[in-house]
Amino acid sequence: MFRFKHFSIEDSLSAMKIGTDGVLLGAWADVAQSRHILDAGTGTGLIALMAAQRSAQARVVAVDIVEAATEEARSNVAMSQWRERIEVVQHDLRTFDCDTKFDHIVSNPPFFSEPQLPSDLARSVARHTTTLEYDDIVSLAECLLTEGGKLSVILPFDCGARMRSVAFGRLWLSRQTDVITTEGDKPRRVLMEFTLQEQPMMPRCNELTIRDTRGEYTQKYRHLTEEFYLMF
Repeated sequence: MFRFKHFSIEDSLSAMKIGTDGVLLGAWADVAQSRHILDAGTGTGLIALMAAQRSAQARVVAVDIVEAATEEARSNVAMSQWRERIEVVQHDLRTFDCDTKFDHIVSNPPFFSEPQLPSDLARSVARHTTTLEYDDIVSLAECLLTEGGKLSVILPFDCGARMRSVAFGRLWLSRQTDVITTEGDKPRRVLMEFTLQEQPMMPRCNELTIRDTRGEYTQKYRHLTEEFYLMF
């Protein structure tokens, strides 16, 4: 079990374990003023729980296609203080529909689209775009976001341009943070926020470095995640 400051996560059943990517997205996404949040591909429920912690008034819907992940997310939510505000649903996001429109959709989507998939089917579903393409995520946002609503994702850095291309003319990139694992390295991840609106916009762009050259966590990373990690 992974313990955070205000909740704990069990990830023994889920194909994708607790990692830096989910924590980064959950801490970075601008959900504080949101009233309705969708966690698309919730896995263990980590990002849904982080969103509920950061937005005191929000109702969160957490969706995953994998039965084991959904069961584990429900269990993790049930142990939390926000269980009355989070609903966990097992469903294919490509056909997911909801009467509610969301102010914010957060997603740590599948990373890879190579033809060679891992042997473990659940991990394959979680990590590859065989079941959820970037176009599916953008279409979901177009359908379920309120006007001016936001979609926040974390991707490998070299996939950011493709995501922006898929979203072009449908959602506008409003914020981007390039994530550098160790000072001096090239970015490995990119955090992207898209907004549903008709008018184009200039994105706010910056960088986040996780560790300095001595291997210590940077002040910027500490500040971003200090609401969650016990070590900060």
